[in-house]
Amino acid sequence: MGTKSNILTVNAGSSSIKLDLFSINNSGGLERVLNAAITRIGQAGALLSVSRQDDEKQTHQLDGVDYGSAIDHLVQWLVAEVPLEEIAAIGHRVVHGGPAHSQPELLTDDLERELSSLIAFDPGHAPAALQLINVLRQQFPDVPQMACFDTAFFHDMPRVAQQLPLPRKYEAQGLRRYGFHGLSYNYLLAAFGEMAGETAANGRVIFAHLGSGASLAATFGGQPVDTTMGFTSASGIMMSSRTGDLDPGIIGFLNQQGGLSIEDYGHMVNFESGLVGVSETSADMYTLLQAETTDERAAEAVNLFVYQVKKSIGALAASLGGLDSLIFSGGIGEQSPLIRQRVVEGLGFLGIELDDTANQQQAELISAPHSTAGVHVIATDEAQVIARQAKEILYGSN
Repeated sequence: MGTKSNILTVNAGSSSIKLDLFSINNSGGLERVLNAAITRIGQAGALLSVSRQDDEKQTHQLDGVDYGSAIDHLVQWLVAEVPLEEIAAIGHRVVHGGPAHSQPELLTDDLERELSSLIAFDPGHAPAALQLINVLRQQFPDVPQMACFDTAFFHDMPRVAQQLPLPRKYEAQGLRRYGFHGLSYNYLLAAFGEMAGETAANGRVIFAHLGSGASLAATFGGQPVDTTMGFTSASGIMMSSRTGDLDPGIIGFLNQQGGLSIEDYGHMVNFESGLVGVSETSADMYTLLQAETTDERAAEAVNLFVYQVKKSIGALAASLGGLDSLIFSGGIGEQSPLIRQRVVEGLGFLGIELDDTANQQQAELISAPHSTAGVHVIATDEAQVIARQAKEILYGSN
């Protein structure tokens, strides 16, 4: 594979940038060497945090950081800390691939222009990702860079799960259900196969990626069958600050009654709703769980989240014709035994029985021995998938 032995992955969010550096070992496997992130971009208390292999996490406060200066900070840090001659490739998470992009691709000027034309599909994520792609391609022109699409995992799910009940003319404009968190589901499906075997991974599986952004997905035969998110990543179940699915009449009502503009409506459904909107206090699930006994608003926010996750599991199980395995992941799914317990309560009709002790101990398998459906907890790793896809473009799948 030559002397260049590292792959850098880039995940650009609307208020954060995350970098992971992976080393390609002698057997062709990937080992994480370090992680760096700038969080709270555009807010007070922005932080640069760096974690190296077998070393303590270091944090540095950054003052007055907007997105452009955050990129400058990271590029300066990269040049100082990571020898350019050791970077074989840079992989970028691109949330929305639009109708055409179903595989990771080498970034070229043509592809970058095409991705710019898709900003309307994802105005919340695409501008930041494209800004970072542009800067890193200029800064490191001789390093191959790849776009890894979050929507690609669901590109070929059954047509009935893709379609929106709109006039057909709009389908030609790219309006369909795309699904998101695909890089996470790609990782989880592979990890579940390694944990439980290919027979289990090819069964009727529901994945619950429950984090600040949250969605669920159903797979059978290792292929996606359906998912909760649709045209945008604000759809599906409620999230930390996103509404999830809403009655389409709400926007007209709010516009007529209060003069709410399209721009203000978009900001509301993405940044002012979900857990923080219902609770009026916090977008953080742990904070709300701590407050729910004394704050009815916090309790209602938690209950609504649990209810929507539970209802989605039932709907996805119907699309699968039953359930063999349920996988919890994401920050909430991985770290909150209480939310997992509440989600599965009442799902005994799907063959789910929880082992309370295993659940509290954060075990990988948390279903009871007599449960006919296995319930698992798997930590996701989108960066690992980005690195693997970049490596496969560079060197092939072997």
